[in-house]
Amino acid sequence: MHSHCTWCDSKHIEETKASVFWELPDGTRAIEITQTPSILCQDCDMEYQPDEQVKEIEDQLFLIDTKTIDKEISFAELMARPRLLKRNYFDFSHLD
Repeated sequence: MHSHCTWCDSKHIEETKASVFWELPDGTRAIEITQTPSILCQDCDMEYQPDEQVKEIEDQLFLIDTKTIDKEISFAELMARPRLLKRNYFDFSHLD
């Protein structure tokens, strides 16, 4: 669990679920991902996904056949889709 808001540093945050809109890695279109785990700040009203959540979504979209996704998909359904590769072999962020 995150202890403070990334935007305003407030400790008045709660875990929630939200609809987010994401551009597919190939840039052809955007999709709505419903029920996405998110953080909601009670002080600045910012609702956002933590960096690790963003990476998880982006990796999954990179590793699945996105042509089979409709305009809308739930987070759970997206993450359950079978991957074409085991992991993102083009992610070098762990080398920092």
